[in-house]
Amino acid sequence: MKKDLSKVRNIGISAHIDSGKTTLTERVLFYTQRIHAIHEVRGKDGVGATMDSMELEKERGITIQSAATYCSWKDHDINIIDTPGHVDFTIEVERALRVLDGAVLILCSVGGVQSQSITVNRQMTRYKVPRIAFINKCDRTGANPFRVTGQLRDKLALNAIMLQLPIGLEIDMEGVIDLVTMKAVYFDGDQGEDIRIEEIPANLKDEAEEKREELLDAVSMFSDDLMEAMLEEEAIPEEMIHDAVRKGTLSLELTPVLIGSAYKNKGVQLLLDAVNGYLPCPTDVENIALDLNNDEKEIAVSNDADDKMVSLAFKLEDGRYGQLTYIRTYQGTVRKGDTMINSRTGKKVKIGRLVRMHADEMEEIESAGSGDIIALFGIDCASGDTFCNDGLNWSMSSMHVPAPVISLAINPVDNKAMVNMSKALNRFTKEDPTFKTYVDHETNETIISGMGELHLEVYIERMKREYQAEVEVGAPQVAYRETILQKAAFDYTHKKQTGGSGQFGRVAGYLEPIEDIDYEFVDNIVGGVIPREFISSCDKGFKKSLAKGTLTGSPITGIRAVISDGSFHAVDSSDIAFQMASVGGFKQGYAKANPVIMEPIMKVEVEGPSEFQGAVMGSLNQRRGVIIGTFEEGNYTVIEAELPLSEMFGYSTTLRSLTQGKAEFTMEFSSYKQVPKSISEDLIKAFEEQKKDS
Repeated sequence: MKKDLSKVRNIGISAHIDSGKTTLTERVLFYTQRIHAIHEVRGKDGVGATMDSMELEKERGITIQSAATYCSWKDHDINIIDTPGHVDFTIEVERALRVLDGAVLILCSVGGVQSQSITVNRQMTRYKVPRIAFINKCDRTGANPFRVTGQLRDKLALNAIMLQLPIGLEIDMEGVIDLVTMKAVYFDGDQGEDIRIEEIPANLKDEAEEKREELLDAVSMFSDDLMEAMLEEEAIPEEMIHDAVRKGTLSLELTPVLIGSAYKNKGVQLLLDAVNGYLPCPTDVENIALDLNNDEKEIAVSNDADDKMVSLAFKLEDGRYGQLTYIRTYQGTVRKGDTMINSRTGKKVKIGRLVRMHADEMEEIESAGSGDIIALFGIDCASGDTFCNDGLNWSMSSMHVPAPVISLAINPVDNKAMVNMSKALNRFTKEDPTFKTYVDHETNETIISGMGELHLEVYIERMKREYQAEVEVGAPQVAYRETILQKAAFDYTHKKQTGGSGQFGRVAGYLEPIEDIDYEFVDNIVGGVIPREFISSCDKGFKKSLAKGTLTGSPITGIRAVISDGSFHAVDSSDIAFQMASVGGFKQGYAKANPVIMEPIMKVEVEGPSEFQGAVMGSLNQRRGVIIGTFEEGNYTVIEAELPLSEMFGYSTTLRSLTQGKAEFTMEFSSYKQVPKSISEDLIKAFEEQKKDS
């Protein structure tokens, strides 16, 4: 029987740290009868949340890996991915959004729109993911869903419109008013499972009428029928409002706002109704594949289960039974025993076990149709690979992978640890595209790079626990870059004569700074002074030179290399000769082009009680911070600043001691900026000494 795709929802749950994503997912699983008891995230019962299956996640009370599960609600199948809130695990959010059709953006009714909410919203916008906002924690002291809705409009530029009003807030929160049905909804029973619908309390009637008018004004933009009914002052059917909200949500021009408290079991069932009602099914979203046999021509996938199969591997995990590959199917059907082709490698792959995931548990299935999110066992592939049936050679557009900003040197304590460490690194780099590792040939140390201190800390901890690889950790290293500030010419001849045929190549041109691009090569050669076959050799030589700058040995970015002249020898010129001439020319031009060191600048947001504002600002200024702005929310102050990453090591300890442990901060990469002269001199000196020692 063919699956009705209009009844399938692939959704992600994303938010800032501690907004209650995992708690909400736990409630969703309970109400949809996937689990029969609710466990808390920092579980006193020793169980922990279902979706946080990793030991480390249970201990720290944070989500590290996105977890996939599925459930059914009112005859709709919902695939859910619970994603981490920490910016260090941003790739988990990126890859989840890449394969999802819709998302729920959760906000804390006290904290409101925080730094990671802004990042997640930006990621949703990049992948054109329609979203619903859920303002959680309305039972907390200081809860104000109206203020948070205002922040959604001001800070995220979303057309946020409330579909519900709270009946009481903080400790008095009893339920919600549904502005579409104009009824009061209460959640009775020990776990809010019994829904009671009443008339709106008299004291809230006027406010509800006023907010309903706002709602109708906003959604009438998406429905001519609704606008007509309003103008003629007719009774408006609920269905008409639902259709208009859905239309606005799918067009990304409206964000419905729902409210509740997952911890107190209020409002979750209505959120599930909204997921079914307003978020897209697989056929509502246009997904594009590139036809590799036809010059990467863009083709819209069909979502038809009878067409040839196309699916994307978006996440890898090393489970108890070998590599687990999460895939999203876009068209066709995946069946046990079938053969499919990896379009990146061209290799055929036989499907052995096919499973549907529920956090770290799984159930075996025989086949999965279009629009499903499932997992396969024992398939060798990389994150982002596309699988097709024979006869198709398509590739789904890949996800955005940010570059790592911080590195650590790690050394195994003995031989056994060395073997285990290499196994662990092999697995982690395959699973996580933002985690990189390489051996520094000068110091012979293994270097790991990632998105932040917490990111690397978690991987080192996992090495010790999952692989028994004891490692010693060196000081954190910042990913500096080098660039040039002015244009400089070069004219270099590479000549080598060693009996028999020699090497000869001359290149001339100039280097100049460019913005927003790492490197650009421009060929201005006329009259064949450098033969065509050697032009790419010049490009190779310049690219080789970018790997290590002369000031600190850091990679070079922001350079345009232009060749305009040169000469060759009929016998002695070769690919290698022109590569060497370009390397020499680059060095010559680079030395004259005023090279400088660039450092990663982080956007930092510190949130804490207002009494510590002065001390926190002082600590940021000491670390070369530039305060961008501060705003107060009740007795809390949020300070936004930009700081060099090199100054942020150990800041969490400093912040704790300054604020009696009451403040917290988040940071994410912002941009590269030039290092001040005094620090630049220290870095160059340290690099010179390191060269001498090695």
